[in-house]
Amino acid sequence: ASDYSEFVDAVAAVGIPCVVKPIMSSSGHGQSVIKTQDDIERSWRIAQEGGRAGAGRVIVEGFVDFDYEITLLTVRSIAGTTFCEPVGHIQVDGDYRYSWQPQAMAAEAKNKAQEIAGKITSALGGYGIFGVELFVKGDDVIFSEVSPRSHDTGMVTMISQDMSEFALHARALLGLPVPEIRFFGPSASRAVVVEGESSCIEIGNLEKVLEEPGVQMRIFGKPEVKGHRRMGVILATADTVEEAREKAERAYGKLEIDIH
Repeated sequence: ASDYSEFVDAVAAVGIPCVVKPIMSSSGHGQSVIKTQDDIERSWRIAQEGGRAGAGRVIVEGFVDFDYEITLLTVRSIAGTTFCEPVGHIQVDGDYRYSWQPQAMAAEAKNKAQEIAGKITSALGGYGIFGVELFVKGDDVIFSEVSPRSHDTGMVTMISQDMSEFALHARALLGLPVPEIRFFGPSASRAVVVEGESSCIEIGNLEKVLEEPGVQMRIFGKPEVKGHRRMGVILATADTVEEAREKAERAYGKLEIDIH
């Protein structure tokens, strides 16, 4: 929808509830859910003010029924197209909070996911890593969206693979081959989201956060927070995905964050 009139018509065509997104967004900025008629004008305003490219066209999406959502990190290099193990994740208000690898899925669904991701990234062209988001319902796979870059849910690859998504992106862009991605085992990530307004944030108690084997942390070094902002990530590896997620959550629970 290009203007408010088209937007109102699109909402009527898709039906309520529906999701509104600016055509260019990340981390949920500018996105909202219309639950009643009273939300229509508010959602238009959020999309116009929060989009990465500023005000402009918006997308109105209907809801689909699905079992889970994955990010299939897809690498295009001079060696061809290579896929990471599927990443499962949980988002809150369109923003990633948890991710894990591998997401358990049937062989048929995994093959379909790779087929779809391969077609989309081939059509887009270029070298590098693409974060292809997909909905999975049984053996059916539905395309959601694609990011032509490293993906926030893919930060789990900093502990789960021999080459993280960032290393893969750089290697492919440099014109070097990516013949294989070696996966180490079940892993999880937990985003460190800070809320408030400050340019002085202290992150402490790290000696307790990192006391369990198989736990790592990355602090992003962002200088300030206004509202809420992802300031770091906790990474964990274990024998199973469930254990890795629990370990990451335990480490997060020990974290101390002070805003001055």
